[in-house]
Amino acid sequence: MIRAAACCATLFLCLYGMESAAIEGKAVVLQGLDKVTARVSTFEAAIGDTVRFGSLQIVPRACDRTPPEEPPESTVYLDITDLRPGGAPVDLFHGWMFASSPALNALEHPVYDVWVLECKVLVGEEAKP
Repeated sequence: MIRAAACCATLFLCLYGMESAAIEGKAVVLQGLDKVTARVSTFEAAIGDTVRFGSLQIVPRACDRTPPEEPPESTVYLDITDLRPGGAPVDLFHGWMFASSPALNALEHPVYDVWVLECKVLVGEEAKP
């Protein structure tokens, strides 16, 4: 009886107690809203590359996504700077954004909203250990 309980407990811990490692992505898909024109733009940027959206300069530094067997979630570390013509650059945001909860850690800007759609991985990369 004790042996059966120990086997069940071990099996439970093996199946449910182990967390899957996040999958590191190579690019991010972002969406931005220009509040003045009401235009929504979707754009992609590789990790470490710079992308412009209006006067914003956005640099994704890292991104992770959950494995396929877990609920979908993408997290992205972004550096966002406002580069207004004739003015000094203003650091607006340095931190993690979550695709499933855009308002949790949002960019605060009077003209632009930016949020994460997904963290992209290379084809076949999800199968690697």
